[in-house]
Amino acid sequence: MYASREDIGYDFGDDSKVGSKPVKPNPNIDGGWAWMIVLSSFLVHILIMGSQMALGILNMEWLEEFNQSRGLTAWVSSLSMGITLIVGPFIGLFISMCGCRTTAIIGGILNALGWILSAYASSVHYLFLTFGVTAGIGSGMVYLPAVVMVGQYFQKRRALAQGLSTTGTGFGAFLMTALLKHLCTEFGWRNAMFIQGAISLNLCVCGALMRPLSPKDLLEKYVVRSDSEEKQAKALSHSTETIKSNGVLSEEPEKKEEAANEEVLGSVQHIEIGGKSGSGRSMYGLRILKTVSQLTVTVRKGFALWYSSYFGAASLFTNRVFVAFIIWALFAYSSFVIPFIHLPEIVKQYNLSRQDNVFPLTSIIAIVHIFGKVVLGIISDLPCISTWNVFLMANFTLVTCILTLPLVQTYVGLAVVCALIGFSSGYFSLMPVVTEDLVGTKHLANAYGIIICANGISALFGPPFAGWIYDITQKYDFSFYIAGLLYMVGIVFLLIQPCIQKKQPREKSTEEAQV
Repeated sequence: MYASREDIGYDFGDDSKVGSKPVKPNPNIDGGWAWMIVLSSFLVHILIMGSQMALGILNMEWLEEFNQSRGLTAWVSSLSMGITLIVGPFIGLFISMCGCRTTAIIGGILNALGWILSAYASSVHYLFLTFGVTAGIGSGMVYLPAVVMVGQYFQKRRALAQGLSTTGTGFGAFLMTALLKHLCTEFGWRNAMFIQGAISLNLCVCGALMRPLSPKDLLEKYVVRSDSEEKQAKALSHSTETIKSNGVLSEEPEKKEEAANEEVLGSVQHIEIGGKSGSGRSMYGLRILKTVSQLTVTVRKGFALWYSSYFGAASLFTNRVFVAFIIWALFAYSSFVIPFIHLPEIVKQYNLSRQDNVFPLTSIIAIVHIFGKVVLGIISDLPCISTWNVFLMANFTLVTCILTLPLVQTYVGLAVVCALIGFSSGYFSLMPVVTEDLVGTKHLANAYGIIICANGISALFGPPFAGWIYDITQKYDFSFYIAGLLYMVGIVFLLIQPCIQKKQPREKSTEEAQV
């Protein structure tokens, strides 16, 4: 069990026993407040991922302001995007102890603070700290809870719900590109960042909407899970059974720890009740002791669950398909990020600024990206379609576009390639669904935290690498070629591991027959 009481849920033990009892479906699962969670996640994607996709506008302003190399200046954007995703596993610890709602509200304040402080930057290195680190950590504290909460509230229409919520990235990229361009033109880039910081405070409102599900609600979600989804989850990851069967996930040590904790808290309550006739100061001291004891229990339990998920004997890394998924994530995200950061410069080199000002290429990616997420989500929810196969096909299309982009030097050709990049990158809406199918709902927070951490490493080094290659060759061509080839390596890992998983049972049966 890897999730908190408040937001992630419990390990309910044997599903067959639970399923034998008739349980009334909860209206908040796949409906009701679940759509408010989708709205909250949608706004989070607009304010965080959308604004990060529009950083190419600010990147050009920073190049003119500080007169530094493209490789060094690109570190500002890549730090912000990379740290947002890299902190995922550590944000999982916050979620285990504080819950998604509290974590998201704190992150919203920190993100806004990073934008506002960056308005007073005196150098690129100052932006590394304020925008890259501070705003990046704040973004990560909001982004992971927004994804996890959608996964908890939806079961039958998970892919569609994730698709709708993550379309905020496309809407945000389109809106924030126009907004930042307008603000920079009218008020300058410093005032633009200050205004954006004020807008980012709305992340706190989004966090407040993330109402946690009760353990009873989560129990009902497991009951209504369909047999077809169970079969699909088993087909995707045979090794998940190994994780569930190991001793770390057993309930007995956890129950013993809970019993001990309840005994300690019970003794405090007994003393408190028995000492009502005592002085008010003694009662106040007992209440403080009780609060500290409860906080200590929560922190210890949250850290134990978080630690066991990553470093325990039954950690998520024992799932070989999930490990291949991580390797893919290490190479994939940079191929999507590099065009957003460097396309404005490429357009300028090709003397296409006039056409791009009418309709920016990054806006084309953003708009088509919206439709890609929704369409791929709807297709994946069809009973006869495998989410895994849709995910792989979209990846093949995207890597082909990345390798083709340097060969096109006309606006129309670039627009077509950018549209294909936008549509195929809609597979991002399927990532939480694929992750949940691999590891289960209970482990989604920590597992998805690992995946976005790998994506963050990719985003961290991708844009600076592209800028560094440009400083050497005075071309962006080799940057796209190398990024595309590395991306292809990650896809090959995704193709190999499921085949190995399917062959293993056959090999074992052959050995038993020989014996």
